[in-house]
Amino acid sequence: MSTLAHTMMTAARSTDSGLSGPGELDRYPFAEAPVAERAGAPVWDPEPELGRVGRRTAGNRGRGLHGQLVQQLGQMIVSGDLGADRPLVPEEIGQRFEVSRTVVRESLRVLEAKGLVSARPNVGTRVRPVSDWNLLDPDIIEWRAFGPQRDNQRRELSELRWTIEPLAARLAAGHGRADIQQRLSDMVEIMAHATAQGDALTYSRADAEFHSLLIQVAGNRMLEHLSGIVSSALQVSGGPVTGCDRPNDASLGHHGRIADALAAGDGAAAETAMRQLLTVHPEVERVVPAPREH
Repeated sequence: MSTLAHTMMTAARSTDSGLSGPGELDRYPFAEAPVAERAGAPVWDPEPELGRVGRRTAGNRGRGLHGQLVQQLGQMIVSGDLGADRPLVPEEIGQRFEVSRTVVRESLRVLEAKGLVSARPNVGTRVRPVSDWNLLDPDIIEWRAFGPQRDNQRRELSELRWTIEPLAARLAAGHGRADIQQRLSDMVEIMAHATAQGDALTYSRADAEFHSLLIQVAGNRMLEHLSGIVSSALQVSGGPVTGCDRPNDASLGHHGRIADALAAGDGAAAETAMRQLLTVHPEVERVVPAPREH
């Protein structure tokens, strides 16, 4: 038996299907979230008129054997079980996971597009080094967050958010629209109700919508392109403790101040409130710089 086959067998033993382990990446915090029950309260609408604003897609999850194989191989590469320059033999993969050549070929193409593997004539398919990976790909963000690199991934996401979102908040203050302002206010109210009810699931969904929508309305298409990173960061559990990770009155206050500043067109106030929200709590190790006084 080859080294690749042995490694894949070891990783596959946790389930009958041999494709994914229970309680690992199949845990999605946004599935079937309850909605606010109080009469007159805004409720979670999975398809608002404003559209799907940077919401994290499921990637290849739920797409049969192809998606499962991408998930399994991707996890193994990102975790280091399949190290850089390791050859990936399609025949071995097909036999191990009992899938067709077509499934293997399409799965490897997806991984190649993510920068995880490369295929060359007379060389075959090999795992690429971390420096070649598309680290902004939502699937790779998630795989890293639940693997050995979890601490680095979460720290990097926090630092990146601290760079992106205060600027987005300042820019969004100059692009006011009544429907978007109302949607932001609705998200804050939903978060408040969810906090009172101890409904972390609904809180998380409203929080993700709030931040993604804010980036979308900043009027900068390059920032908008990065909104998926923020969505991924918000969906990764157990990360550095920020105002978004601890739903409480202080967190709600920061979200509310951001929404108010945007409605008033006050970019400086919106930026300051966002920095305060994203600054980690003092009782844990600081992973982002504290806001500077100007």
